[in-house]
Amino acid sequence: MNQNLSVTPTPEETTHENPVIAKPLPSMKRLIVLIWEMLLALPLGLALFQLHVGGFAWIFGGIVAGVIVLQGCRIFYQYSPAPNRTARKVGMGLVGLSVGVSSSSSNFTVLASGIPIFIFLTLFLLLCGSCIGYIYSRLSQTNLLTSLLATVPGGVGVMASIAADYDRNVTLVALVQAIRVTSVVLLIPLIARTAVSVDHVLTPQTLPVTDIFLSFNLSQLGLLLLALLTTVFVVYLAALCKIPAAEFCGALLIGIAFNPVLHWLPIWGDLTLNSPLFIKLLGQLLLGITIGEYWGDNPNLERKAIGYAFVSVGMTLVAGAAAAILAMQLTSWDWLTCLLVTAPGGAPEMILVSLALNHNVEIVTAGHLVRLIAINSSLPLWIFLFRHLDSQLSEPV
Repeated sequence: MNQNLSVTPTPEETTHENPVIAKPLPSMKRLIVLIWEMLLALPLGLALFQLHVGGFAWIFGGIVAGVIVLQGCRIFYQYSPAPNRTARKVGMGLVGLSVGVSSSSSNFTVLASGIPIFIFLTLFLLLCGSCIGYIYSRLSQTNLLTSLLATVPGGVGVMASIAADYDRNVTLVALVQAIRVTSVVLLIPLIARTAVSVDHVLTPQTLPVTDIFLSFNLSQLGLLLLALLTTVFVVYLAALCKIPAAEFCGALLIGIAFNPVLHWLPIWGDLTLNSPLFIKLLGQLLLGITIGEYWGDNPNLERKAIGYAFVSVGMTLVAGAAAAILAMQLTSWDWLTCLLVTAPGGAPEMILVSLALNHNVEIVTAGHLVRLIAINSSLPLWIFLFRHLDSQLSEPV
């Protein structure tokens, strides 16, 4: 009975021979992809900056890097990572903190009288978005819920994740949303730089590279670290409370309140956190990269579907222009401010554009925050209505 029970280990059971075990973990592979995207986006952004594209050059560089790296992974390594939602959340948080610190000295109370205007414009855009979603569904023969999620200006990641939750066409939703955000991010700065005669808008910007990386003193580093830690805590609480766009809204709130609270505490003296240029740059890169990833994640759609997607985006842009005309009639804002407030882009991207143009950042921020909260808060109602219409239309006559 003394049988030899020893079993020769198979390659799958040996760590040094097992190619599966030797491969990096998915999270590690995703981090490597993000590092490559950052390494490519930095020189692209720098090149665009030197061409006087402006402060939004880093978003463009990130978009191109996201497309190239994801397509390279798919072609050369047969690896197709999903768009990095964590990177987008971090980017939104960094952008929110930068915008908040830059606007902390502004008087937001004067904007309270404009809240009814913001709400009216939001309702107008939501009504237009619903009509566009219906038209798009009829043109593309897509169900109403997918069309709504694709056309409503609510953010690429959020709409795509909702589409996944309801078992809809995530690829199509992400493509239409990516086309919309990219179109707005490209068109608005182009219109502003070519049509506005304001000196501070058209003045080419320079890139103080040494200021980005080397100008932090110990006090600024300490304040920045404190602000980042506080932001993480507040964003975590906001996410637990299901606040729409918790990363952006929570970070924006910390950025606005940080310096006033510092000045209120006597132990900090006259310390002030300056707008961190490196943090702003990093946030723009991450936002651009994630937009580019959604482009790179949609290689197999039919040309007809892509054509209908551009048609729906065109209608959305026309609706935004109509809302801008309405805003000009109802307010004393100049046309560029109205265009930035009503532009159907992502809130962080549009606020970044206004910050790069140094043009009424407070009004643009308030307008997009009202719209962001309204869209996210009303989405359950819109989803219920469109699912009900879907079921009615699918019933046999």
